[in-house]
Amino acid sequence: MRQIHKRIHEEGTRAIIVALVLAALIITGLNILWPRQTIWHILVYLFFAVVFVLVVRFFRVPIHRKTTILENAVIAPADGIISADEVVMEDEYFHEQRRKLSIFMSIYNVHINFFPFDGVVTYYKYHPGKYLVAFKPKSSVDNEHNSIVIQDHQGREVLVRQIAGFVARRIVCDLEPGDASVVGEEFGMIRFGSRVDVFLPLDAEVNVHIGQVVRTKSSVLATMRG
Repeated sequence: MRQIHKRIHEEGTRAIIVALVLAALIITGLNILWPRQTIWHILVYLFFAVVFVLVVRFFRVPIHRKTTILENAVIAPADGIISADEVVMEDEYFHEQRRKLSIFMSIYNVHINFFPFDGVVTYYKYHPGKYLVAFKPKSSVDNEHNSIVIQDHQGREVLVRQIAGFVARRIVCDLEPGDASVVGEEFGMIRFGSRVDVFLPLDAEVNVHIGQVVRTKSSVLATMRG
């Protein structure tokens, strides 16, 4: 796992460089073809300035955000809005009913994912797939996704699923079974809009509701029974 000390995530370096080069080429070409400054020149400048700010903001790292440390708490692994809270049959790992909380991440959210509680990774599997709109229920199994199961010292397990969206087409994660899970440490990210599902035990006490905005590292999604 990587310790983060930079304001911009390393995964954003290439995207920022590409955005800068593309903007420079288009603006240079525009000024060569139409050297006289017009309102269209100003609009193009503003457009690329906004795009650059959005790209940089997307890869920002919440280095000053404090991690919530509470016994039995499951902390939000992603920034976003709670888009689903339901009991579902989880067929990949548990093969039983689980309480599923979905966090929908827009392009304005921090897209780095952080461990929700202390423990060890007991299962990890990458699934290639489609790129449906991330808030659709079927995207949980049909879209490209990663499934990560974390077990704490009491044997309680939670499955965290990173789901690619219509725009997000790259999931970043380099976990392996046996890796330590430390609440508040990074375990991956998803680029440009996506979703994270958290599958909890049925007896977990959920502390959030649909439509609520949550913040990774700090918002308590649920409390598991001891």
